[in-house]
Amino acid sequence: MLWVALAVAIGAVAGGILLARRRDRGAEAEAPAAYVSRAERVRALPSFARALRRRRAVLAALAVVGLAALATAAIVAARPVAKQIVQPENTSRDIMLCLDVSGSMTDVDVETIEVFEELLPELRGERIGLTIFNSSPVQVFPLTDDYAFIERELARVKQSFDFVDAYPEHWAGTLLGSGSSLIGDGFASCVMRFDHEDEDRSRSVILATDNEELGAPVLTLPEAADLAASRDVRGYSINPAEGVSAEQAAGLAEAMERTGGEAYGLADTVTVSGIVADVQAQEARALEGQAQLVETDAPNLWIALFAVGGLVLVAALWRLRL
Repeated sequence: MLWVALAVAIGAVAGGILLARRRDRGAEAEAPAAYVSRAERVRALPSFARALRRRRAVLAALAVVGLAALATAAIVAARPVAKQIVQPENTSRDIMLCLDVSGSMTDVDVETIEVFEELLPELRGERIGLTIFNSSPVQVFPLTDDYAFIERELARVKQSFDFVDAYPEHWAGTLLGSGSSLIGDGFASCVMRFDHEDEDRSRSVILATDNEELGAPVLTLPEAADLAASRDVRGYSINPAEGVSAEQAAGLAEAMERTGGEAYGLADTVTVSGIVADVQAQEARALEGQAQLVETDAPNLWIALFAVGGLVLVAALWRLRL
């Protein structure tokens, strides 16, 4: 912008000088100079005095405009900057969906998957993974930022919930243990799916379960929560049956809080999409970087003032034939 403004100003000055010289030569050729006697009487006329004062005022104004243009050029050369405080937000988040596929969880699991299907177009840099469990956990797909692949896999798994008689083939391996809804094993398996432990990434598990554990898990839920806390993995649970057992609900909430996360119960006024939005907001706050002072070049205003002042000065000089 500075070089463009200088080129415009120089071109305008050169053009004005050439036009003035050509005009003066034409005037001299057409009408040679005429000498006037007793010029002091003309200078004594009031009209001449007024014209002289006007000319001096105009010349003074032009001098001010020229000095202002010169000052703005100096400011532009000094590279003025604009300063602002920015709070960078890191989007390096890993989210593992951990779905309890016992019979009572179908509606909640489908709703959770649909929420993430809607979120996919907005994700930038986040990695999503999916693990399902009942009496034993199975990884459906690992953490990845291939959103086209994630979309296909989520649609495939969502479709598997629409079954009547045959057990879905996509759930193969989830009934290898004794019991059902073994939350401790399922949660621990999801925690162990995170990789790149040396990278500064946010890691969270969204655990959807009815919290009705039947059987003897390898790891209890408190033990799985301790494992998550030791690996800096936050757990967020979605429990549609929170009001069924106050003791079970309290145990699930305590386990999630031990990881730095939170437990949510579905009610008439709470939806899975609201819970996921809350989780994303919490994870974003956890990843906020240190405030930084950012300086950027901001010469545009001064360049514009310099260009306007230069053009006004050139036009006035040409008009006055100076």
